[in-house]
Amino acid sequence: MNRRQLNFAALAWALAPWTRSAAQAVPAGQTPATPRWQTNPFSLGVASGMPRPDSVVLWTRLVTAKGSEQEVETALVAGSIVVVSYEIYSDAALTQLLRKGVVQTCAERAFSVHVPVNGLASGRTYFYRFTSGNAVSPVGRTRTAPEGGARPARLRIALASCQHFEQGYYAAHRDIAAQDLDFVLFVGDYIYESSNPRYVVGPARLHTGGVPTTLDDYRARHAQYKSDVDLQAAHAAHPWVVTWDDHEVCNDYARDQDPAHSDAKVFLQRRAAAYRAYFEHMPLALGPDAESGGHTMRIYDRMAWGQLADLWTLDCRQYRSYQACQDPLRGGGRRVTDCDELGDPQRTMLGLAQEQWLAQGMGNASGDWKIIAQSTQVSPSGLATTSAGRSINTDGWDGYPQARRRLLQTAVDARVADVVTLGGDVHRSVAAQLRLQPNEASSPIVASELVCTSVTSHGGSLKTQEKMLRDNPDMAYARTDERGYALLSMTAQELRCDFRATSQADQADAVLRTSASYVVERGRAGVQKA
Repeated sequence: MNRRQLNFAALAWALAPWTRSAAQAVPAGQTPATPRWQTNPFSLGVASGMPRPDSVVLWTRLVTAKGSEQEVETALVAGSIVVVSYEIYSDAALTQLLRKGVVQTCAERAFSVHVPVNGLASGRTYFYRFTSGNAVSPVGRTRTAPEGGARPARLRIALASCQHFEQGYYAAHRDIAAQDLDFVLFVGDYIYESSNPRYVVGPARLHTGGVPTTLDDYRARHAQYKSDVDLQAAHAAHPWVVTWDDHEVCNDYARDQDPAHSDAKVFLQRRAAAYRAYFEHMPLALGPDAESGGHTMRIYDRMAWGQLADLWTLDCRQYRSYQACQDPLRGGGRRVTDCDELGDPQRTMLGLAQEQWLAQGMGNASGDWKIIAQSTQVSPSGLATTSAGRSINTDGWDGYPQARRRLLQTAVDARVADVVTLGGDVHRSVAAQLRLQPNEASSPIVASELVCTSVTSHGGSLKTQEKMLRDNPDMAYARTDERGYALLSMTAQELRCDFRATSQADQADAVLRTSASYVVERGRAGVQKA
């Protein structure tokens, strides 16, 4: 058995408990149901993800257009499971069938379907669809990564984050769907648990239900977001690589603490519900760890695009230290100007195990580009004050300065060049230099940073943006008043970032444009205006 076969065997073993849970839901002697649907149950579309040289994960979920799980369940015999078939083709016309199979799903997993498909050819485009009874899903397009020794001419990625449903329309996803991409990289805040009445664009975009705390709540919130046709189009057009930030669970949570200082056991139950719903709605192979009660789920990962790029996706929430110098009345992040706790070298954003995993990976990286994808802005963004020094946000990397230094020191110690960090969260486009000593011109630039603005979530003021640029010379570019994403194109010589954005995300027919472009030259750390 070769290494690839071992990996598939390990994946099958890891998925076995999840598969068994469906089988146990079927009464003895009962056959799986193949219902005749009154409305199409593929109303949330299709998706693919985790592209590897010989595999992808296909996803869908059976929910009717009304979003009623009851309608799905009443189409079945009580206690049964639903049969879902999948087909993979080599052509968009669906004339050349390459693979087909049958999987089962049930109410216990919210009728979600995750199909790890292996044995595919590397660097190839495929088309897929699902069927259940008389219902047929939309067609999705996906792509495998190049094989390990290949030298692809380019890699094109859409970097996106922060898509508050209430605060705008998904023009960014419509633009993403139309691009020629290898994959979409989404770095957090796929859903929002919270609302802000000041920024709601219209009654059709209002969240249904209150603040989610239970599994059914989070499932409903994900389903509402997934109902958007432009988001569905972006999922159907490209495979996705994902990680999360805070709003998938609760704003500013850190490890087992929420801002309300809820009892840790109570919050971990909520976190378990959020993680499970996240898995049920994403093209991922592995979900929450059953042995932990479901409140842990490894999402950090590593992939390669041939010899062109190594990519790490990090988890900046599940393992982090609590935010420094918290308000005694509430947890989470806040702005502080004097906080001795920031200098504590034990404080971590990633957790010790993830830090060590990243350091080991950087040590054996061989790609032309080393891409570190995480959820927020790494470069400093603090604001100088007239009396008490710099004001910083304790929820971001500014609140974990020793952990930030270790992150960059990892690249220095591994003696790797051409390191680029990618992020989101801050609702602004950013191009910045990364130094071991932030904002110190005498400290050499060791890496480059690109941050996408939000898909819809409201940004900061222009006045604050201008002050931030003045007070942080490492930031070459920042813009807070536009919504969109970052279009990245890598070759062996250059990484180019086009900030695709609009100032009219509150309009359903908004059109994006390229508002600024920056490049990183191979062998020269730092961003430059294109």
